[in-house]
Amino acid sequence: MTPFPFSAIVGQDEMKRAMILTAIDASIGGVLVFGDRGTGKSTAVRALAALLPPIKAIKNCPVNSAKAAQVPSWANLKTKRAHEMPTPVVDLPLGATEDRVTGALDIEKALTKGEKAFQPGLLAKANRGYLYIDEVNLLEDHIVDLLLDVAQSGENVVEREGLSIRHPARFVLVGSGNPEEGELRPQLLDRFGLSVEVTSPTDIDERVEVIKRRDAFENDNTAFMLRWQAEDAAIRDRILTARKALGKLKTSDKVLKDVAELCLALGSDGLRGELTLLKAARAYAAWRDDTALTRAHLRDVAPMALRHRLRRDPLDEAGSGTRVARTVDEVLG
Repeated sequence: MTPFPFSAIVGQDEMKRAMILTAIDASIGGVLVFGDRGTGKSTAVRALAALLPPIKAIKNCPVNSAKAAQVPSWANLKTKRAHEMPTPVVDLPLGATEDRVTGALDIEKALTKGEKAFQPGLLAKANRGYLYIDEVNLLEDHIVDLLLDVAQSGENVVEREGLSIRHPARFVLVGSGNPEEGELRPQLLDRFGLSVEVTSPTDIDERVEVIKRRDAFENDNTAFMLRWQAEDAAIRDRILTARKALGKLKTSDKVLKDVAELCLALGSDGLRGELTLLKAARAYAAWRDDTALTRAHLRDVAPMALRHRLRRDPLDEAGSGTRVARTVDEVLG
């Protein structure tokens, strides 16, 4: 069955906006979604990837290379023909071993043919797509360390069992979880460009609409998909248009000063907050088809770009979002 349509997701506007911004500019750094179970977190990432245009890749390439010259030698492809494929969405389960994540020696070929071949892992499959981690705050520390290295370099390096393999591993990282079940390591938390908090809807009409749409999706799928395909197509077109518009956006020194003042007022560590806020605001401006970056764009994206960068328990206090909003009002007026 095809994924649930992105445009048919009821509510959760901030989560959907954050995912759209990362689709416009993948360098923003992914999305962290914390909140209640059953609020559409995994549905949203699969739905967004499904509505995006297919990517061009070499057929059967284990790392989804865009060009024949980029296919790694260890892939041993006989032909290197290009084809179109859906944007990859790869799940990283909590119990995944290091070999499953990074790849390792192909034991079957080693035993049956005596060949020292590489079996690619989840990071290879996620290249040029999305890597989704549910309950990311419960991820084992050694896997977190691996992800940090790859997120920093955009490359997966495997050097063990006589293998020395390198391959590209650039993806949009999407993590979800419940903060009550465990904290996220600050190093990994900082690698997410945007952070949103979701809750179950409390409005009766909204909850009823969720039930209606899910029921229609499961029991009258053809008609339901036809109903929403135009809306998904419109979102896809806006994303593609926004990607092209990014390079033409005007950014004044005054807005850059606002960015720096806001991050300084909030006490965010380092300069990653400024860079992420700027990228997110530019993507948002392009999404809105505006030609120049303004304070209004900063104001709308600042909470999702900065709430998880506060020095004190950023996801452990309900007041973190309020603090960001108050500081935004003080700095931007």
